[in-house]
Amino acid sequence: MDNSLLVSLSQQLAAFRSMDMIANNLANVSTPGYKRETARFEEYLEQVRPAEGQRGTQTLSFVKDTGNLRDLSQGELTHTGAPLDVAINGNGYFAVQTPAGMRYTRDGHFSLDPNGQLVTSEGYPVQGDGGAITITPDAGDINIGTDGTISSVINGNINQLGKLQAVDFANDSALTKQGSNLYSTTQAATPATASEQQGMLESSNVQPVIEITHMIDVTRAYQMTATLSSSQEDLMRQAISQLGTMPN
Repeated sequence: MDNSLLVSLSQQLAAFRSMDMIANNLANVSTPGYKRETARFEEYLEQVRPAEGQRGTQTLSFVKDTGNLRDLSQGELTHTGAPLDVAINGNGYFAVQTPAGMRYTRDGHFSLDPNGQLVTSEGYPVQGDGGAITITPDAGDINIGTDGTISSVINGNINQLGKLQAVDFANDSALTKQGSNLYSTTQAATPATASEQQGMLESSNVQPVIEITHMIDVTRAYQMTATLSSSQEDLMRQAISQLGTMPN
C-alpha cells in the first residue's frame, strides 16, 4: 500500500477512536459521578527509503494510539432530596462489593434491596466499615453525616446503623474502568478525608457543548484525511489506466 494511504489510514483510525470516546461521554452526560475521557495519541515516526525523485531517507509521521485520559475534576453537586442519595465532596470513592471483587464508584445513588441492604443502582452492596450496611424498615428517618455515619432517631434515641466506607488512592488515574460506573485497582485504599453530603448527587463532569464542538473538529479532520485518500486512489487509477493504454 502507498505510504500516503497508510498515513491517512492511521489518522482516520485516530478520528474513529476520538469519535467513539466523545459518543461515550455524551451517552453518560446524566450518569452520576461519571468522569469524561479523551483518547490520547502520540506521533510515531518511521524512516523509509526515498522514492523516485527524492534524496535521502524520508520520514513518515503516523498517529499512534496510547490509551485514554480521564478528567478527574469533580462534577457539580445537585440536590435530590432522596435520603439515600450521597455525594462525595472532594476526593474519594464509595466501596462496593461485586461478584468480581471489591469495586469503587463516585455514584452515590443508593437504595435498599428486599433484604434491607444498602445497594447501588446495579444491586451491589455498598460497604461500610464493618461490611454491608443493613437498614430495617422500622429504622425511622435516616440521617447520613458528613463523615458517612448512618443513623436514625427512634423515640428520641439515636441509633447508629453503620458508616459508609469512603476511600481514596494515591493515583486515581491508575483506576481501571469495569463498567456500570465502577473502577478496580490493585492500589491500597486509604480513608478519604472528603465530606459526604446526604440528599445530593455528583453530576457527570461532561459538558455537552464542549463535546459537540470536539465532535465537529474530529469530523472535519476525518473528512480531510478521507479526501486525501480518495485523491490518492484516483491518481493511482489514472496512472494504471494510462499505463494500460501504452503500446508494448
